[in-house]
Amino acid sequence: MSDYLRERQRTIQWVILACSLALLVKAAQIQLLDDSFRRQADATTVEKMTIYPPRGLVYDRNGELIVNNNAMYDLMVTFNQIDPDMDTLKLCHLLNITKPEFEQLLDKPWKTGKYSRSVPFVFMKKLSTVTYARLQECLYQFPGFFVQVRNIRGYPYAVGAHLLGYINEVDPRDIEKGGGVYVSGDYIGASGMESEYEDRLRGEKGYAFLLKDNLGRIVGEFESGRFDTLPTSGDDLISSIDVRLQAYGEQLMQNKTGSVVAIEPSTGEILAMVSTPTYDPNDLTMTQDRGPVFSRLLTDPLKPFFDRTVMAKYPPGSIFKTVVTLIGLQEGTMNPNSGMGCNGGYFYAGRLYKCHHHSPVSNVVDALAYSCNTFYFSEFRDAVDKFGFSNPQAGLDMFVKYCHQLGLGRQLGVDYPNESAGNIPDSRYYDRIYPRKLGGWRSPTIMSVGIGQGELQLTTLQMANLAACIANRGFWYPPHLAKRFLSGGKIPEEFLTPQQVSIDKKYFEMVVEGMAQCVNRGTARSCALPDIQVCGKTGTSQNPHGDDHSVFFAFAPKDNPKIAIAVYVENATWGATYAAPIASLMIEKYLNDSIAPARKYMEERMFNANLTDKYLENIRKAAAKVEKAKPAPELPSPDVPTDEPPAKSPATTSVDTRPRTRR
Repeated sequence: MSDYLRERQRTIQWVILACSLALLVKAAQIQLLDDSFRRQADATTVEKMTIYPPRGLVYDRNGELIVNNNAMYDLMVTFNQIDPDMDTLKLCHLLNITKPEFEQLLDKPWKTGKYSRSVPFVFMKKLSTVTYARLQECLYQFPGFFVQVRNIRGYPYAVGAHLLGYINEVDPRDIEKGGGVYVSGDYIGASGMESEYEDRLRGEKGYAFLLKDNLGRIVGEFESGRFDTLPTSGDDLISSIDVRLQAYGEQLMQNKTGSVVAIEPSTGEILAMVSTPTYDPNDLTMTQDRGPVFSRLLTDPLKPFFDRTVMAKYPPGSIFKTVVTLIGLQEGTMNPNSGMGCNGGYFYAGRLYKCHHHSPVSNVVDALAYSCNTFYFSEFRDAVDKFGFSNPQAGLDMFVKYCHQLGLGRQLGVDYPNESAGNIPDSRYYDRIYPRKLGGWRSPTIMSVGIGQGELQLTTLQMANLAACIANRGFWYPPHLAKRFLSGGKIPEEFLTPQQVSIDKKYFEMVVEGMAQCVNRGTARSCALPDIQVCGKTGTSQNPHGDDHSVFFAFAPKDNPKIAIAVYVENATWGATYAAPIASLMIEKYLNDSIAPARKYMEERMFNANLTDKYLENIRKAAAKVEKAKPAPELPSPDVPTDEPPAKSPATTSVDTRPRTRR
């Protein structure tokens, strides 16, 4: 054989050897390293079925079940396994749908990649128990279809819609943020405690691997269930809520717009959290009727989805005088034993800023008891002017520092979504509004803040927390809704750490006594309770768009207090008219578990009072006012409200307290 032929033979041998090695490597990769082909084969014989865990239950502080789980049935389908010869009309009859609706439910955007013809998807959600029972008997006649059991929420007491929250189906953003935890069709806590404690309540999914025949029908377990995993239930939560107090508060606040927050001062645990108008939480469970109900609530002019306990920012009115007192006493700008003549108002620059007629004010206790505007205009100005009339910035920022310590003008860190920080205006805020080159601002410009008006804004949660801080004589725990988990998991440590205020305890005692006398002989006399010393303060918050708002905060008993509460009723006029009675009834209900016969008339009046029409009328007036309004001067000064209806007297005028612009 010639050398040429030998060389050619070796070349062919090397080529054959190289091809054999390549085929051998590829075979090894397919069989030993790459399981994609095995998985593709398994997909035609094995189905991975998700087993959803029950969400954690929620109990109130006394062990009452307030959120449970109810079974729900989703009809699933795998498109490639549908038998084209099956009795489609019978299935439509069982599901109470038409043939076009059936075809529409099967018509999916396959090209988007969201759906696959070989992967099960939801054909029809939330089958009723009756439909499920009827379908289950003959489901074998419809290859490719099967029922998946899910759990939806139920609410035995039908209260606390805002604080408990609701669940939704995940959207693409939830799936992306979840990092693989969620897939399309999963449910997620969307609001309230359901959202805040989603990680603890949702549990972990389990999976069952089922063997299918060549027609796609399930014939048994895959490898005797060796690869199956059981779901893990979500953690059961013991909340701080007293559900009976919550229900009572919602009953008192029905047909009214506003909010109530009650806190246990010694722990910061929230006892009740009422925002009205509200709705039955059972209306938003994952059922067929949910969509129309959700749309109706979303377009309701009363805004039932708006949580007024943490999202609404209100001028607190005269309850803020307790803060002015504490800061003035601590900084030495207020003499606890100084008196002041009122004569119906505060005079400045030849103008009168109204106050109501009351007994003479001889000390701090009297000033709080009678809620004297004249006293607090003067004392707030003294605090702001501590470093000189021409340097109000330093005095106001000192004042704001204490407000932040008291939990005002900042988020409290409650375990609840959408908390607003409110607004405590500081010197930078006013410097922007009143530039120094145009004359700037001085203490008379902002003295309405001293009676809880002006640019001051607080949430009802902050007002209740302030009452708890005063009840504790100088410290507070961050308000929270979680008490503990039954699994043993602890609530966040920050809820167990007290926040101290750098104001002497003796000054808190003076404010406590002033609040007690406000109830005993002052503007809140109507909410006094037999055998229980309630310490409270009324407020009437000016509303430029209509009737003023009724405000009250309190705690009880005076010593070793068990409950602190704030009530805000929109468009309800004087603080003593609605807010104070509602607060006193809730205090009595919580401490005594019943209402004294002599006070039943007050309870009935609150139950029957309907302020909804007044609220809607104010909305209409405000809208009309905006529509017709012309450009107005910068920040017109609000009228100064009082805590009681004034006695008949010669007319007085409330005016802008800002200094005139220099020209």
